[in-house]
Amino acid sequence: QAQMVESGGGLVQAGGSLRLSCTASGLNFDAYAVAWFRQAPGKEREGVSCINYSSSRTYYADSVKGRFTISRDNAKNTLYLQMNSLKPEDTGMFFCARATSTQCSLSWRSEVDFRYWGQGTQVTVSS
Repeated sequence: QAQMVESGGGLVQAGGSLRLSCTASGLNFDAYAVAWFRQAPGKEREGVSCINYSSSRTYYADSVKGRFTISRDNAKNTLYLQMNSLKPEDTGMFFCARATSTQCSLSWRSEVDFRYWGQGTQVTVSS
């Protein structure tokens, strides 16, 4: 059974840090791009960061550049998101997803190019 499971969310004060993890099982992880998405309360889910299969290319939403770092460990089938200098507007449910290709597409911030999804982990940043 294909599965992606996120962990590491929680409640943190503004300026703090969190590290999210996403572990995949039952699916081919190391040959595909993977990404983190965020869904803020009352808003649509949108891409936060994407990394290609070999970690040679990474992409970030403008709102998180310089604060978030995406990485992956293919030997462990695990995706990470290091989040520093967190802001209240970062609050939301964070999801990991596996793409349908090796590279992050031009439309990586939308959901169309992603097939497998986790259930999400909640991140709440208090002011």
